[in-house]
Amino acid sequence: MLASTGLSVSMSRLSLLVDLASMLSKHCDLDALLGVACERVAAALEAERATLWLVDAERRDLFTKVALLPELDELRQPLDRGIAGFVARTGNTVQVDDAASDERFDKSADAATGYTTRTMLVAPIRLGPSEPIHGVVQVLNRHTGIFSDADARYLDALSTQLARVLSLTTLKSLEPSLAGVKPVGEYNHVVGRSEVMARVYQRVRQAAQTDAVVLLMGETGTGKGLFARAVHDNSARAAGPFVVIDCTTLPNELVESELFGHERGAFTSADRMQRGKVEQADAGTLFIDEVGDLPLPAQAKLLRFVQERCFERVGGRETRRTDARLIFATHRDLEERVRAGTFREDLYYRIRVVPIVVPPLRERGDAEVVMLVQHFAEHYAKRYSRPLPSLPEATLAALKAHRWPGNVRELEHWVESAVVLAPEDVLDAQSFAAPRGPSAHAPTTSAALFTAPRDLTLAELERRYVLAVLDACEGNKTKAAEQLGVARNTLTRLLGKDKP
Repeated sequence: MLASTGLSVSMSRLSLLVDLASMLSKHCDLDALLGVACERVAAALEAERATLWLVDAERRDLFTKVALLPELDELRQPLDRGIAGFVARTGNTVQVDDAASDERFDKSADAATGYTTRTMLVAPIRLGPSEPIHGVVQVLNRHTGIFSDADARYLDALSTQLARVLSLTTLKSLEPSLAGVKPVGEYNHVVGRSEVMARVYQRVRQAAQTDAVVLLMGETGTGKGLFARAVHDNSARAAGPFVVIDCTTLPNELVESELFGHERGAFTSADRMQRGKVEQADAGTLFIDEVGDLPLPAQAKLLRFVQERCFERVGGRETRRTDARLIFATHRDLEERVRAGTFREDLYYRIRVVPIVVPPLRERGDAEVVMLVQHFAEHYAKRYSRPLPSLPEATLAALKAHRWPGNVRELEHWVESAVVLAPEDVLDAQSFAAPRGPSAHAPTTSAALFTAPRDLTLAELERRYVLAVLDACEGNKTKAAEQLGVARNTLTRLLGKDKP
């Protein structure tokens, strides 16, 4: 019996790290991710509950939303109060056999939740003894008595792993030498705290709770794909596949085959049966990106699938069904396309059940630009084994002044390039790639921005901008497409058939 119990505890301790590792790559709700950590820590140490208290780097206090606290959404506590505050200040692991008799114990949390704390084990969350403390992990009320010295050693080791987990999320400190974390968004790998982004998060939460069809709308480079993943990763289908099809990369004659698959012999090169994306997404989510570029014949077939969730493979007669949740995205104005007759009205209303508008970067505010610059600078410094570069105020001012027509994708590319090219680990104006022509969209300190007459149609304005970027890239369509954040065939289509 004792051996069985020991094995169970060992498995619980192992499952904690396995479960967290599986969640780290996802765009899941950060509270959910760390909530899993709390559940597994409590199980591993045979305790009633566990709490992660994080040090807020801005407010300089402790906060928790990620705890087994059904009574409250959040608790906050000053750093100079309670055993959690003591551990956050000193870095010492504390083992308490009788909380009520410990003078460091703060009763306010129990008063707020109605819970009674008897025994405690609290350890600092940090990467090593000399590293800054980003929070504490607190385990309460061991089922079989008091916590042991072995429990304390395990929690010390585990807290280091939790620090590594934090370093791989958007909760990590953006200034590694300082204690605490800066919450930069509600979803892992999604950065943004502005009011306009808060509205997007709210829609994502609502969409994730159902299987309703979602339509993500916004300019190229705003991160629509990230939010499609966030809807999936926070839904009941998170364990299922997330399958992507980009309508801009498909030749017209292959769209139906890519969506619905084909039977052997359906056409000349069909030497074997091929399952389409809708079948691959069974029990999961199908993300159809840039649906506004789907040709009209394929729209009719897609409409039937959206309505009935049934289809036939190309060259096949058997009607098949699949249980796939549908998320669409487009940078096109679909209502305008409906009026122009290039997008089916009935399909538009079928896919616009839960509309989510992802705002352009210029509407998210200067603070968001700085936050993203810092985030990408740290990310690429780590990727390329470079020291974290500093960002002079003049550089930040230039980046905030730029209009970012390519949105977050453009900003990310600029920062990646600057991190690689930066001399002496300082990102100044000279760190950014030099423009090759007056139309290149560089920060305003290093190049003139693209300009055009005000009386142009949107289509002509778009075409002229693409031509300007192509000219800046010396006619290299692949490079221009990458800079614009579109596929090469989309670039050709934007230029027009009679253009270079």
